[in-house]
Amino acid sequence: MSVWDGLVGQRRAVEVLSEASSNATAMTHAWLLTGPPGSGRSNAARAFAAALQCEQGGCGRCQACTTSLAGTHADVKVVATEKVFIRINEVRELIGVAQQAPSQGRWRVMIVEDADRMEERTSNVLLKAIEEPPPRTVWLLCAPSPHDVVVTIRSRCRGVALRVPPVADVAALLVERDGVDPEVAEMAARAAQSHIGLARRLARDPDARERRTRTLRLAAEIRGVGDAVLAAADLVEVATAEAKAATEDRDAAEKTALLHTLGAEGLATLPPAVRAQVRQLEEDQKRRSTRAQRDVLDRCLLDLLSLYRDVLVVQLGADVELVNPVHAEIRRLAAESTPEQTIRRMDAIGEARTRLEGNVAPLLAMEAMAVALRPQG
Repeated sequence: MSVWDGLVGQRRAVEVLSEASSNATAMTHAWLLTGPPGSGRSNAARAFAAALQCEQGGCGRCQACTTSLAGTHADVKVVATEKVFIRINEVRELIGVAQQAPSQGRWRVMIVEDADRMEERTSNVLLKAIEEPPPRTVWLLCAPSPHDVVVTIRSRCRGVALRVPPVADVAALLVERDGVDPEVAEMAARAAQSHIGLARRLARDPDARERRTRTLRLAAEIRGVGDAVLAAADLVEVATAEAKAATEDRDAAEKTALLHTLGAEGLATLPPAVRAQVRQLEEDQKRRSTRAQRDVLDRCLLDLLSLYRDVLVVQLGADVELVNPVHAEIRRLAAESTPEQTIRRMDAIGEARTRLEGNVAPLLAMEAMAVALRPQG
């Protein structure tokens, strides 16, 4: 079993990265791995890191491979932010690590999974480290597209583009690796539009499937401004609840662990120095919760885009498969509107995604979008 086996439908990218790991003339000091969400950018970066550390080019069995894939190798540093942005102090810390020689591996590998979440001034701090790295340091940056990274960094990296894997390949992976029923696996892979992580979640979690169905039903039920406002509030409420459920237990555990480490567990009044550290932890947790809420909302918006994509397919009579073939609302929405109106609705959903990225209040962004989804005379 090779480290590359987990990369579904990425034959060309695997060829490039595998060649670089075993051929010094094909290797370079900085790489930019791009591809749509779910294409496996992070998995590709970790597999490449394992192949670089492995004496056999990525056997998948040795300690170098297993620890690199797990993110525990001493010379493989992974940055994957759970906040809205990667902060400048995180990048400065990363640069300090990058200057060190490998302690036990062949390379010092620096993986930045969310390079698109760096603001310009943060990217400028990283730029010099990428321009002049130590001899045995390699940077692996991951982003949805080359244009999501500032041009000065993009121009200094070798690009590798990953593609959306075929639905059949994702479904087969769910069946083989997770033991999912083939029919459920095919449905999940199609609904997730080949996003491997989301497909696995849909296949294994009935609640996630129910939430997705509820989101699609909301759009079909909007008949006026009042419905739109209620639907927007419902979406935000669901996203907030899901984000809280995902982070609440972890937040409490982190606070307890911090107080225990500082010897302040059980104290009624915390010393000033301890209060400052607790406050910093709470601020980081708040940023993480904000990111989680926006990620949930973005998934909802992508589900809505898939719905109206199917509506447009029906309206145009295109000979392509539907993403959501089981939803009767699609044909009703197609009959009640024109292709031009469907495209305007898709544009409104895209605008809502842009507004969320720009830190617009989620409820305002959702209300503006939902109003645009109502039937037009």
